Amino acid sequence: MDIRKIDDRLSAAPQIALEDLKAIAGLGYRSVISNRPDGEEPGQPDAARVRAAAEAEGLAFRHIPVTGANMGPEAAAAMRTALDELPGPVLGFCRSGTRTTCLWGLASAGKRPAQELIETARAAGYDLSPLRPQLENGPA
Repeated sequence: MDIRKIDDRLSAAPQIALEDLKAIAGLGYRSVISNRPDGEEPGQPDAARVRAAAEAEGLAFRHIPVTGANMGPEAAAAMRTALDELPGPVLGFCRSGTRTTCLWGLASAGKRPAQELIETARAAGYDLSPLRPQLENGPA
């Protein structure tokens, strides 16, 4: 698994396998957020199966499916709520970890300076610079 720590609350990863959830719990994560729409790619487990496997390992689960086209204020608000409500630390995943990190940035806009969000994501290997205007304007 390619897990990258974003901050003390959230780490991001590419698609996880159902059998990874035992190791994820063993690493101390307490919650999992899936940012992949069901059926995005052949062979990808759907959210219901990930939820069942996560809960079997004692992990809380939230599904916030996004694509580039629907990663707006509603998705950012859902991510903000999830990060506020779920027990941490939280592992978020999507196809590459990028959407999870983008949602984290959008959910954190207004709480932290845009440049800090961009630099934090960059340190984990993700580029939030295209989101700078949204990060500077804060939550919608």
